[in-house]
Amino acid sequence: MVKKVAIVGAGPSGLLLAHYLLRRGERYKIDIYDRRSDPRKVPFSNSRTFPISLNERGMRALRNIEGLEEAVEAISLKMTGTIFHQRNGKQRVTNRKKALTTLDRTSLAIVLLEKVTERYNSSHIDVHFDCQCTNVDFTAKKLKFQNLESETDFEVDYDILIGADGSRSVVREHFARTKDFHCEQKYVPNNYKSIFLPPPKDAKINLEQGKIHSWILKDGTLVVLLHQRFGGMGGVILFLHNKNQVDSLSTTDEVCQFFQSNFPEVAQLMPQEEAEAFLARPTSRILTIRCDRYHEGDSVLLIGDAAHAVSSSIGQGCNAALEDVVLLDALLNEYSDDFLLAIEQFTVRRKQDALALVELGDNAFPSTTRLFIEFALRESVARFLHKVFPQYFIPPLSELIFETTTPYSDILDLYKGWISKVRKSNASLQ
Repeated sequence: MVKKVAIVGAGPSGLLLAHYLLRRGERYKIDIYDRRSDPRKVPFSNSRTFPISLNERGMRALRNIEGLEEAVEAISLKMTGTIFHQRNGKQRVTNRKKALTTLDRTSLAIVLLEKVTERYNSSHIDVHFDCQCTNVDFTAKKLKFQNLESETDFEVDYDILIGADGSRSVVREHFARTKDFHCEQKYVPNNYKSIFLPPPKDAKINLEQGKIHSWILKDGTLVVLLHQRFGGMGGVILFLHNKNQVDSLSTTDEVCQFFQSNFPEVAQLMPQEEAEAFLARPTSRILTIRCDRYHEGDSVLLIGDAAHAVSSSIGQGCNAALEDVVLLDALLNEYSDDFLLAIEQFTVRRKQDALALVELGDNAFPSTTRLFIEFALRESVARFLHKVFPQYFIPPLSELIFETTTPYSDILDLYKGWISKVRKSNASLQ
């Protein structure tokens, strides 16, 4: 019997899950619903976007579906390391053993969407855009939506429901009405604004291709930029929510002066048009999510940011979301597509890593220059000792996060002393 699967959220994790389920044969008919418009037809605003970096976790998830890795790499750039720019003009370079694959989230979603609709017709999958989920009835297994174009309401039923609708998940909101469900929602201390720089013309600075570039101030304000495939650079500036200079900027001249005084290399690349656009962009916040379970009953599961939204500081949000799909697929294999057993075990096997993921996102990397310098020294020493005595010394923290598939809970356990130190430091800034 074919099961009707409703996936709320047409982001990378929801679309990748469709690929994984459909390759299991004729077991599933999938409908995906998203409140946004079709990204293939309507360009998304980039006011709140920033590039994502896929490491081995995410790329392994793509690699399991024929053609996806190649399609994603065709629209991506490889980052082989990070350059930390210091106030005295010097640079600290950290190279990677395995390059990161960088692109924007919308481009990744488009690739996954195009590939799944190329391979499977409407008898297997339908994708419905401009559809806002307004209600979930777990008992009756029904969903209500509003079509945002026609402003009409409609109802659908499901056998299996996947909440892949992000940190502000509507599906997760309805978990709160069930028994014994606990979810902690918390904003990270930093706000952010996106930055987009055009290809340089007369700038006297040349930021190396293939590297992520970062700058940090004493108050924790951080700029991260990386090259884009079609020229220019994109990234973010992160700054404390309660104590920051950025929100007080009120004119374009003040924006230019701020970057000239604090990030002169960035200022050289920022034209007047970007300064104006930067001033007009809204300040954004990132919500982190910690849940005590990810399933409800025999038919509902949360994945990705809906289950464990994380700070962008460690670049693992999308990687972890795609890794969720790999785990669910393995559980469906293990339990012969018994969805009840698979989702129960998903909570059991994912919870510890998911909670560790959020903790690492909050406290793996310091927000002060003093600790940042200590972190860089720790990384250098750990990298050297692990290379010379790999049987006695563990890899540096950044290598474990960015270049391996080591479980997040294991990483947290290995570096719990450092995490505790950063947590105390970060708390003093708030």
